[in-house]
Amino acid sequence: MDKTYRADKFEDGIYRQWEKSGAFSPKNKGKPYCVIMPPPNANDPLHVGHAMFVTTEDIFIRYQRMLGKAALWLPGTDHAGIETQFVFEKKLAKEGKSRFDFDRKTLYQMIWDYVAKNSGVAIDQMKKLGASADWSRTKFTLDKDVVKFVLNTFQQLYDDGLVYRDLKLVNYCTHCGTAFSNLEINHVDKAEPLYFLKYGPFTLATVRPETKFGDTAVAVHPKDKRYQKWIGKEIEVEGLTGKFKIKVIADSYVDPEFGTGVVKITPAHDPNDYQVWQRHKNEIPGPNQIIDFNGRLNAKAGKYQGLKVMAARKIIVDDLQKKGLLTKIEASYSHAVSACYRCGRRIEPLPLAQFFIKVKALTKKVLAAMNKKQVKIYGPGREKILRHWLTILEDWNISRQIVWGITIPAWYCNKKTNDPDQCFVVSKDKPTKCPKCGATEFEAETDTFDTWFSSSQWPVVTLKTNQPEDFNRFYPTSVMETGYDILPIWVMRMLLLGIYLTGKVPFESVYLHGLVRDQKGQKMSKSQGNVLNPLDVVAKYGADALRMALVMSTTAGRDNAVGEDKIRGMRNLTNKIWNAARYILSNKENPSGVKDSPFKKELLQIVNQVTKQLDDLKPGLAAETVYNQFWHWFCDQEIEEAKAGKISQPALLGGLRVFLKLLHPFVPFVTEAVWQQLPPTKEPLLINSQWPQ
Repeated sequence: MDKTYRADKFEDGIYRQWEKSGAFSPKNKGKPYCVIMPPPNANDPLHVGHAMFVTTEDIFIRYQRMLGKAALWLPGTDHAGIETQFVFEKKLAKEGKSRFDFDRKTLYQMIWDYVAKNSGVAIDQMKKLGASADWSRTKFTLDKDVVKFVLNTFQQLYDDGLVYRDLKLVNYCTHCGTAFSNLEINHVDKAEPLYFLKYGPFTLATVRPETKFGDTAVAVHPKDKRYQKWIGKEIEVEGLTGKFKIKVIADSYVDPEFGTGVVKITPAHDPNDYQVWQRHKNEIPGPNQIIDFNGRLNAKAGKYQGLKVMAARKIIVDDLQKKGLLTKIEASYSHAVSACYRCGRRIEPLPLAQFFIKVKALTKKVLAAMNKKQVKIYGPGREKILRHWLTILEDWNISRQIVWGITIPAWYCNKKTNDPDQCFVVSKDKPTKCPKCGATEFEAETDTFDTWFSSSQWPVVTLKTNQPEDFNRFYPTSVMETGYDILPIWVMRMLLLGIYLTGKVPFESVYLHGLVRDQKGQKMSKSQGNVLNPLDVVAKYGADALRMALVMSTTAGRDNAVGEDKIRGMRNLTNKIWNAARYILSNKENPSGVKDSPFKKELLQIVNQVTKQLDDLKPGLAAETVYNQFWHWFCDQEIEEAKAGKISQPALLGGLRVFLKLLHPFVPFVTEAVWQQLPPTKEPLLINSQWPQ
């Protein structure tokens, strides 16, 4: 053996050996065990969060494979909808172009070519990390069979009365040009001016004076004694474009302590005001949209038409002051502002006809499955969070106004409008006649599905569209491993549609890893310059060092601090493994009369401890145990005892073999490299060896 272990000398060759041996495919015999890989963006290189899920899932799958189970780790990649289109649009911007320069078909093909060009990047990088996934079963969320399955699911939901189209107030990003569901919105605390406006006999406070052209009512709390005489009355208000009349209503939504206790109601541009209108439809007009989908004021705003929202606000405030309609401004009012999770810009609530999934019947089934303990959530407090979301979840907006994705299979009779009563037909193929209105001419839907709609079917669709027996053999899957940050946006939705489609939970356990932070515990970001590039780390220290640093001492649902010092320390472990093997192989002496029974007894206790920790889905604790026992007990104590002639060389070699097996799920490359340097056994490859008992 060489004096030192060099990862770059061994890793690529060992990985090719594994692939060539067929080790990544599940055995034909043994109890099924399945992990479905959370599909990374097909276009993006891996970041440290990806390295975390690859490491954790690979530990699970290698361990179960060594137990003799038919272990399947099914990989895939994601088209990622708006995220990919957003990245592509930034590329276009650098070329002086935008999405508006191309028709839909051309833009889609351009993005497809862009993704296809980079589609192998993520998979190649996962292989660099040692991912022992069955790449022959790899799926992409835009594979033809996947798309067909997703369209069938939509049709089934519609036929079952769980899909409807309606005009609702949605979260719209005027920059990205699409709506989002409530789960995809970031809420950012922001301090903004609070404006006090004269409103007929009242003074009211608002942070959005520019939306006053869309006001349909004035509201007070029903028990506020100051305004009892005005409730139900119509008042006359002096505005920037002339006088207008508006009704005063009473609603308990109004906080008497906010401002003056009087608020303006703008149903087309505020979700709370929209709910107020829902409760008072018989008293006040419906939503009056005055901001368009480009984020500009429309013709209803008179001379302010065409202005962007923030520019309009400044001019409108100035004009209100000039006209004596602004009584005061509180400079810093703190409140939550909705922001696009993708581009970070302010979300504009806008009325838009969309397709929605009714979720109440689906959430009830998930809660029932959780009550029956059919799925277990690993991560402190995470089950409570999941139950909370399942209780409050609103109908899911699945329409997206982007090009990149799976087009919703809907056809509009005659002319498509933003009218919720517009007649339509749900069909994968263009209909010849509408069964409802008799129309024979149709316009195709252009909206695409929310990428999470297809992703929420991932455990079912990947197994259903793969090898013939995969679904019956591996569903429900064993573990869904992913970050806790997408518990409601993805895990919950997989439970919703998995149970709907199959009658069974899609996975028996959910292991939620935490976010990877820098060594000071701070969030990694490019702006702070503290981002770890997994491939740079692998090139410098080896994949094993990164893997062990990522998982060592971690706990489900808790963030993990990882820095170069920790990674360097784990490289020392790979050297320790190598050096221990070098010593044992070089020490041929075998003292007579040596007793090895205490050594074997302690070794068995270590095996049982690590086995239980992995069975309990505690990879961080198992990594810590095997690290400490190998370094401090086996190397520092037992090898030293062997040097003193108290332990035989065969016993020491047997102990090394046991530790190589215990360490293999965590540091697969160095353990495999050492294994192949040892005297041959009936187990030529460590990856295919049996877990010690």
